[in-house]
Amino acid sequence: MKPVNPGRHRNSPTKEAEAVVEDTELTSYLRALAPDNDPESTGTGKRFGEAQVFQLRMNLIACEQLKDAAAERNLSPQALAQEWILERLSWESQANSAQQRRHEEAHTDEFHFDADAWEQQPVPR
Repeated sequence: MKPVNPGRHRNSPTKEAEAVVEDTELTSYLRALAPDNDPESTGTGKRFGEAQVFQLRMNLIACEQLKDAAAERNLSPQALAQEWILERLSWESQANSAQQRRHEEAHTDEFHFDADAWEQQPVPR
């Protein structure tokens, strides 16, 4: 076998090595844009930060409704479903907090009198 002639149109390996010059300014700029500890990175193959993936199965009608609602909002169905789930979780958390406060207030030794009841005139007998 004969070695392949690089031809006239190709640079020789020595010329290619001379032509490569590192642009330190560009390198530092790119390094600043992509920090080493990016939680959204998939470089390690691990989950995004501490996020977890859930699979959601829906019947055909619900799936079409989700797709239509997402299209109206210029979102993907996945993004809309995630938004709705996060909103619902926030709502549930607020409702549970309010219910917990009411429960704690109901179990105190305090009694709250209606202020208007003391200002009414007594009823004659």
